[in-house]
Amino acid sequence: MKEKKHYYRFYFLCTLFILSLLTTSSQSVSNKPIKQGQQYQDGNLFLPLNINYPKLSTPVNISDYIIQIAKIKSSSPSLYRKNEHIYKAIDAWINRSLGTDEFNKVGLNSYEMSGQDGYGNVHLTGYYTPIIKVRSQPTIEFKYPIYKMPTDSEEQLPNREQIYNGALANKNLEIAYSNSLIDNFIMEVQGSAYVDFEDNSPLVFFSYGGKNGHGYSSIGRLLVEQGEIEKEKMSIQAIKNWANNNSDKKLKDLLIQNHSFVFFEPQYNAEVKGAAAVPLVANASIASDTSLIPLGSVVLVDVPLLDNDGTYRGRRENRLMVALDVGGAIKGQHFDLYLGIGDKPGELAGYYNHYGRAWVIKP
Repeated sequence: MKEKKHYYRFYFLCTLFILSLLTTSSQSVSNKPIKQGQQYQDGNLFLPLNINYPKLSTPVNISDYIIQIAKIKSSSPSLYRKNEHIYKAIDAWINRSLGTDEFNKVGLNSYEMSGQDGYGNVHLTGYYTPIIKVRSQPTIEFKYPIYKMPTDSEEQLPNREQIYNGALANKNLEIAYSNSLIDNFIMEVQGSAYVDFEDNSPLVFFSYGGKNGHGYSSIGRLLVEQGEIEKEKMSIQAIKNWANNNSDKKLKDLLIQNHSFVFFEPQYNAEVKGAAAVPLVANASIASDTSLIPLGSVVLVDVPLLDNDGTYRGRRENRLMVALDVGGAIKGQHFDLYLGIGDKPGELAGYYNHYGRAWVIKP
């Protein structure tokens, strides 16, 4: 998954990031906001990465972490070799049943991230891979085309409104038809999706295939400005709920304000991969800012858990995760958690705009 693949997720996450700043900037650190899972156990941290020996419960996802490392070894031998000393030391840490404050016993250290506020609160968002129902030919219900990238056009490609009005018709670019315009748009936001033709054939992975080159406008921002969704409740799920409760015409009138449009490329028997070209394991991989957390890095993350309605009520768990992806909006003290495939991870990803503590595990 190349960085350009995150074009839409970049802008949606930018909106979340700006909204979170608006939420927290009005409160001084002394007010110590906690509604999004913020904690203040270690006081003010002065460096981006600070040596710290946390006493936490054992990570809940050790088996998923081991699978993720195996996928690195098989899919990207060079990345595995670059970090092999770390991975093998963590294997020893696991096999010896050591605590989270004992990485030093296997030649590693734990470096706590300072977080966006300097108190260890690392911004956590979530992303996922949708599954959408499609047909190979249009029907009365399945009437919304998904297009591959035009390859023979020397002129500027049409904008979203022009595409919706048929500018690409009769060019043999349709690769499937869905029954939901908002599903198509969410696939653009996430940068890829699995599609189900519902004919007993395997799911097909539609990867990012390019964009039309027109300017992007945030749909989330527009809905907030129009008073359709409250700023504090903005999420992909909120956008989807709004779309399902409004007419097709009203949805199109909203979406065409975003002139940009994403195209896709079918890939058969393909796994979801990140920027490191490694298949991603749900809840064991993250997207990071590689200038701070390089690809292949192992991070111990204290993750706030959300209820089915997206509410944080104080439950948390610790996970060992590997940085294997990037995103244009993932800058500095910010991770995007890969949560998996399908509706349930998608609903959860839509709610995540929270904070957790994190420790980079390295020599």
